[in-house]
Amino acid sequence: RFQTVPDLQPYGDLASLHAAIQDCVKCPLGKTRTKFVFGAGDVHAKLMFVGEGPGRDEDLQGLPFVGRAGQLLTKIIEAIGMKREDVYIANIVKCRPPNNRPPEPEEVRECWPHLSAQINLIKPKVLCALGSSAARNLLGLETPISALRGKFHYVDGIPVMPTYHPAFLLRNPNMKKPCWEDLKKVIAALKKPAASE
Repeated sequence: RFQTVPDLQPYGDLASLHAAIQDCVKCPLGKTRTKFVFGAGDVHAKLMFVGEGPGRDEDLQGLPFVGRAGQLLTKIIEAIGMKREDVYIANIVKCRPPNNRPPEPEEVRECWPHLSAQINLIKPKVLCALGSSAARNLLGLETPISALRGKFHYVDGIPVMPTYHPAFLLRNPNMKKPCWEDLKKVIAALKKPAASE
């Protein structure tokens, strides 16, 4: 299973990591992208959202979750009492897979160190995996999102809450309620004092 690896890449901050990897062409996605989508938000965020990969709008703008699904994610973040700039948003892969298909294992493998380095630099208190692909890759499991969601899983001690992707919620609005139940657990976990506090 994938794990975050301390000091996997020797970058002191997100800006230097971004500068080092923004021209990456280690997998085929690097050759077809319009823009590299690194991630965005608070570099010291307590909550980090991880999606599958950039879509068309993200590929054009170079920012994560800016299309219709991104607008819904912004509303979700506001519903839990935070602003988009309070959290950090990234994806399993940084370049758009053609036709928005799920990323291939080789693409995930090449991009994983980038996300792992981001997690290590941000040190979020909670990770929220948006959708099946993000959850499976973060947790190293083949379990469907319907079975994973609703409970915390752990990657190197970081609680990970898998929930439905905003794009799925746009197509299935009746699933917003279970998603909200997941996020209430995220809010509770964020409010809990850390062991070292």
